[in-house]
Amino acid sequence: MNEIRWPEGYVPGFTDNFCSNEVIVAGLTASDVWPLLSVPSAWSTYYGNSANVRFYDQAGPELADGVRFYFETFGFPVESQCTEFVPPTNGQPGRVAWHGWAGEGDTRLDVHHAWLVENLDGGRVRILTQETQNGRPAQELARTVPNPMINGHQDWLDGLVDAARKATS
Repeated sequence: MNEIRWPEGYVPGFTDNFCSNEVIVAGLTASDVWPLLSVPSAWSTYYGNSANVRFYDQAGPELADGVRFYFETFGFPVESQCTEFVPPTNGQPGRVAWHGWAGEGDTRLDVHHAWLVENLDGGRVRILTQETQNGRPAQELARTVPNPMINGHQDWLDGLVDAARKATS
């Protein structure tokens, strides 16, 4: 199976926090899921921890390489820049990732959040989301049990799957 591509400074194991969530479900395709993931304004329709999306420089509504956007999640106002955007095609997974940041000094949080959406045999789709984080807030999140990032991202995945099922039925 395919994996996330990590930029320097954000490789899991060398950051302050890391979370990984994945689902594999039958009856959906990458093309069913992609429109709900690639358009940040859709996130709040199926994921309660995303709000107030806006784009800069008249970009949007879909993400694209280099596009700057803003959203709020986990209580953080997150400035973001899309660093990878490859829609799924026959035989190739969809990939989307962004660098996000919030705060300054001791409250600074830097993240790399990446998604991979790929078709598998038997009419299944695999959705993988992983995030690495650096900064004092990331260190605190890593010590929190249960890890709110793991639980929050699972909610995001579950909501994404439910929304894709509703959109295709």
